[in-house]
Amino acid sequence: MSDPTQRPAKIRPRLVRRNPRTLTPLPMNARFMRKEEWDRLVDNVRADGCLTSVPLIYGAGEYEEGHELILSGNHRTAAAVEAELDEIDCMLIDDKQQKDELLARQLSHNSINGQDDPATLRQLYDQIEDVDWRAYSGLDDEQLNLLAEVSPEGLSEANLDFATVSLIFLPSELEAARTAFADARMGQNESWLAARADYDQTLDTLASTHAAHKVGNVATALHAILGIVERHLTDLQAGYTSPQGDPLHTGHVGLETVFGARTLPAPAAVTLNKAIAAAEGRGEIAQGEGWRLLERLAGEYLSGPNHTPAEPAQTS
Repeated sequence: MSDPTQRPAKIRPRLVRRNPRTLTPLPMNARFMRKEEWDRLVDNVRADGCLTSVPLIYGAGEYEEGHELILSGNHRTAAAVEAELDEIDCMLIDDKQQKDELLARQLSHNSINGQDDPATLRQLYDQIEDVDWRAYSGLDDEQLNLLAEVSPEGLSEANLDFATVSLIFLPSELEAARTAFADARMGQNESWLAARADYDQTLDTLASTHAAHKVGNVATALHAILGIVERHLTDLQAGYTSPQGDPLHTGHVGLETVFGARTLPAPAAVTLNKAIAAAEGRGEIAQGEGWRLLERLAGEYLSGPNHTPAEPAQTS
């Protein structure tokens, strides 16, 4: 095809039956198989009693009938011989082909075969109940280890409706954005240690959210989970408050866990800002520690004559 405008002639392959022992294998084949893959292929062919994926062969008068060249499916043909099959179905090209065309077709069959989405692969594999059929699937230990690490739904093109989003930053924000992206790249190989029970609970929670909301990917499920967390921020008080109402540690916590929301009305914020600024100006609290004013006001309220202490939470 020296002329780039010239398209190759269409071929008209047809299905034929051939003795796998007499077909001509490729003199050079870039595709190889590990021994365990070969053994699994032979076992599957023997169990089926036929090839469920047909080889592509070429004749066109250059190879005698029954001795055609195997363009694709050399391993399947050899497995058929090993499994003692007398005949196999093949797709025969009988149209005259140039050397370049034959090589290109051979390479395209080996290279253009797509990729497996690990999450979808796991879902399909998990639906197989019989152990023998799981072995038939051909998934090896390396792939199974990969499947054990993926979530119920993957962020792949197969599972995710996505759109391209452009982010535009003002000059004053650009440097901070660059720093954030740089930090994200630097942390891409970080490892976090968690208990196996936490891992299982995370997958169970994702699976429950997938089913409840009928969503198709992890990002959407996590968004739904985060929405639930936002509506129950005060539940995080259990991390720093004992059942008796005493603090469990002296570290800092988010104000949202106190108020149950990440925001407050602007008029209320203005009032708080004025009160904090006045307390700082009088030296009653240190600069930048406005929470101390809130703590003092809350303490005065709790010690007031009209305050009725709440009953401590009951533990089972």
